[in-house]
Amino acid sequence: MQAGVFRHTLQRGVTGLALLALLAGCASSGGAGGDPKTSAQSPDRAWWPVMEAISRADLYEDEKTVVDLIPRRDPSLIVADYQTRTASGPLSRAALETFVNDNFNEPPGNASRLSEDAGTPIDEHIKHLWPYLTRDPAATDEGQWSSLVVLPHHYVVPGGRFNEMFYWDSFFTMLGLAHSDRHDLVRDMVDNFAWLIDQYGFIPNGTRTYFLTRSQPPFFASMVGLLAEHDGDRVYQRYLPELSREYDYWMRGAESLAPGQASEHVVRLEDGTLLNRYHGSENTPRPESYAGEIALAEKASNRPAAEVYGDLRAAAESGWDFSSRWMRDGSQQTTIATRDFLPVDLNALLFHLEKTLAHAWQLEGNQARAEQFDKLAETRREAINRVFWDADRGLYTDYNWRDQHLSQVVSTATVYPLTFGVADQGRADATAGAIERELLRPGGLVTTNRHTGEQWDAPNGWAPLQWLAVEGLSRYGQTRLAGTIARRWIDTNQRVYDQTGKLVEKYNVENPGVGGGGEYEVVDGFGWTNGVLLDLMARYPQADTTP
Repeated sequence: MQAGVFRHTLQRGVTGLALLALLAGCASSGGAGGDPKTSAQSPDRAWWPVMEAISRADLYEDEKTVVDLIPRRDPSLIVADYQTRTASGPLSRAALETFVNDNFNEPPGNASRLSEDAGTPIDEHIKHLWPYLTRDPAATDEGQWSSLVVLPHHYVVPGGRFNEMFYWDSFFTMLGLAHSDRHDLVRDMVDNFAWLIDQYGFIPNGTRTYFLTRSQPPFFASMVGLLAEHDGDRVYQRYLPELSREYDYWMRGAESLAPGQASEHVVRLEDGTLLNRYHGSENTPRPESYAGEIALAEKASNRPAAEVYGDLRAAAESGWDFSSRWMRDGSQQTTIATRDFLPVDLNALLFHLEKTLAHAWQLEGNQARAEQFDKLAETRREAINRVFWDADRGLYTDYNWRDQHLSQVVSTATVYPLTFGVADQGRADATAGAIERELLRPGGLVTTNRHTGEQWDAPNGWAPLQWLAVEGLSRYGQTRLAGTIARRWIDTNQRVYDQTGKLVEKYNVENPGVGGGGEYEVVDGFGWTNGVLLDLMARYPQADTTP
């Protein structure tokens, strides 16, 4: 693992002596008032032998608990003590449990449940939930050895096992904060994301040290736009440096890329077309899913384990972890090949970022830069409509750039070119027909047309995808279908709330109720469900299933 630290750090331009200084300083940085934590402080680097033992021993039902444990002392001392105790053989399970209890504190619980009086309206319940999901960095700093990255401003967490700020979740949470007149929290969270870009050069998946090597779908431009709706266009100028750095991160390596080659997040097709993919940055098991990913790689015995790990990390970066979208055979996770797919949603998001940068530079008075980004956006628009468009089925889908064919998986990612104004009217109308034909269910939109047992497949529906679909369809005049999706989704949320008193992260939309599948139990809270529901209820005040 130390070799992994060395490779990772060299990629960022740190050499020999500087690396030693970095590793020496890791243990004393990252607390309140200190330097920001780094990926070298991730549990898989700072206390890997212990982390591995705990993960493999299956001491906790949820592997994320392992990497959220809080060391009570310098992790290097814990590791040294552990290695001394295991010099003659591994610890028994009981001895390992004692060692963990002696050296770690369990992460604080997430008090996202709220007892309400019977009959409390669902929108009032959401507004009551915000304080339970809001974190004050001064009060939640877990210390210098915790995996939690300390932020400068207040923020909202998703809920349940997710007790830190997540990237793409937060935009949809902010929608609800805005409807709750909590523009102060929207502003704080945008400032937090800008701070992350300033510190790390990109926005990580979430604010834990083990997330500091990968990002998530780039919704920062959408966050800035949401804040600008309240604070005015000066917001675009304020965050122009961070918007630019976000773009540079996703486009890094593009200039030197030859046709048919890929590097990090960029791929240049044989005809010279430049597009983007999810990458994930590393080829080792994710610390928060360590034992499970080792077991999966062993099942995929015909593939190098590092390749499997890299594709799993790339899928986690996509936010769709996991889905048939990323599986070469469309069904088995052992065939995961995320890095081979150009995702239509990511490229639509980067189109939006380019258009946002053009607008920000226009406001700044720099016409040349504004025209540069407008041209980049129009080039990408043409590429999206050419590369990702399936004329036979009348929809957008992902493109396997290695095998040079369109994906046969129909997914709700098809809405992104509509949401961000990439599509022309003809493609938008055809896509609307495909959505209604392939993805519309009694409870809303199903995530894909495949049943694999993965959480980002049928029968599950997810709040952000419903919102993106409603937004995109409305943009192109498909108001009937947009209303149908919104009303069915609202009804599904209301039904589960009436039955359980909960708002959960995902729902079964085929037989409307709580969703399932994936790596962990269904989580309640729940940030983006709350945000999307408040926004859709404001647009469609009567929740019924009438088309």
